[in-house]
Amino acid sequence: MSALLADVSDLSFANAEDTLPRLADGLRAGQVVPYLGPQLLSSDNPDLPSTPEALAKFLESKVALPARARGNVWAAAQYIESTRHRATVTTLMAEAFSVPAKPSGLHRMLASLNLPLIVDSWYDGAMRSALQATQGWGEIQGITRAGIGEDQWYRFYDRSGEETEAAAAAGWKTILYKPNGGIVPARNFLITDADYVEVLTEIDIQTPIPDMVKDRRSDRGFVFLGCRFHDQLLRTYARQIMKRSTGPHYAILDPADTLTRNEVRFLAAQEIVPISASVDTAAEIMLEVA
Repeated sequence: MSALLADVSDLSFANAEDTLPRLADGLRAGQVVPYLGPQLLSSDNPDLPSTPEALAKFLESKVALPARARGNVWAAAQYIESTRHRATVTTLMAEAFSVPAKPSGLHRMLASLNLPLIVDSWYDGAMRSALQATQGWGEIQGITRAGIGEDQWYRFYDRSGEETEAAAAAGWKTILYKPNGGIVPARNFLITDADYVEVLTEIDIQTPIPDMVKDRRSDRGFVFLGCRFHDQLLRTYARQIMKRSTGPHYAILDPADTLTRNEVRFLAAQEIVPISASVDTAAEIMLEVA
């Protein structure tokens, strides 16, 4: 924990043993929205990229990148799109996530709770796979607007993976919201700088966020699981998706990670209470309660 606490003197950490059971109760009551990040994949899916940096490294292994694009997944994808066309980006992303993601115990627990809303910010299909054991849910995915000739920001998919309409989605008990798209069911990926420039011009007024997501977040808090906020884009998306929700908000942070100064400022500014625990430890405690 010392490495984590070295840069977080301005933050007050909640006690994991006391707070995580209460969070599990809040999830079970439908009052907490889980916001899932890529680090949920790390232990159960070693063959899949579980950080933006790992995904950037994968892209670099496939295409020679200039120095300015190395290590930054969005810049890397933008360079590939600019030099080799969008189809190459989609093909490489599909290859990176070609191994079907195995749901963890935490994924399965969340799936069993009939939650009104689950936000999944990474590209894998683990949460969708876990939800297959249940009924009455569907998915909303953010989409790239590159070359589609449509004035829309997202698409709706039912449990079987078929595209559907907003009218059908309104009746879902659980909405799985993937703002950055995902490998399944339709290989939608927001990944390039250009993708996000377009979204970020509108996201402050919330246009790219579906109305039913706004409705379901309004009287709830968020818990961030497997997330980091060391990149401005990650912080912007988290801030905009939790906007106008009532709170309280929590983030489960791995004690092995050292937070950046920007992460500390973000957590403080958004009044997100940090909990120092690995994802596996947090899942174990919450599963005992649930």
